[in-house]
Amino acid sequence: MEKSKLTKEKAQRRQLIQEAFSTVERALALNDKNFACHKWYGILLDAKAEYDGTKARLLCAYKTKEHFLRAAELNQKDATTLYLLGIWCFTFADLPWYQRKIASAIFTTPPSSTYDEALKYFHRAEQTDPSFYSKNTLMLGKTYLRLGNKKMALLYLTKAREFPLNTEDDRDANKEAEELLKSMGIKF
Repeated sequence: MEKSKLTKEKAQRRQLIQEAFSTVERALALNDKNFACHKWYGILLDAKAEYDGTKARLLCAYKTKEHFLRAAELNQKDATTLYLLGIWCFTFADLPWYQRKIASAIFTTPPSSTYDEALKYFHRAEQTDPSFYSKNTLMLGKTYLRLGNKKMALLYLTKAREFPLNTEDDRDANKEAEELLKSMGIKF
């Protein structure tokens, strides 16, 4: 998965994700009690489906969450898994109307969640491993913003903007936090 982030070529990224997914499928078949296998299965299942569009991502949504929940059950101290569950919840709480329509056409009960549920997972991740990931800090800010709590949004978005820039994810989180702060009228 990480290798796929290093290439700009879409076909090569897709191939690398497919190879990683095949590897994690085999690993999961060998040991379904390993939390990392479940976590990476969920990550790669979603990444693979992303190339096939909204409908494909929706079709694998329940299975993705199921693997994240199993990973969290097997290792309650993995902040990344809790973050991923928060992302899953945020994504479905934030789903645009047209994607909700697609989901309703596919499922009797389409995947759904709330910002409050997402917030719970982001906070649990932060409590498990404080300041472990700039994007978790960013998502706390974005979730509070969606909930209309500007004071808490400002706190976490500022933290995300000030996070050390060690990785590409840190730079992305920094940039998005800065844009959101500017949209809130904060000047730098």
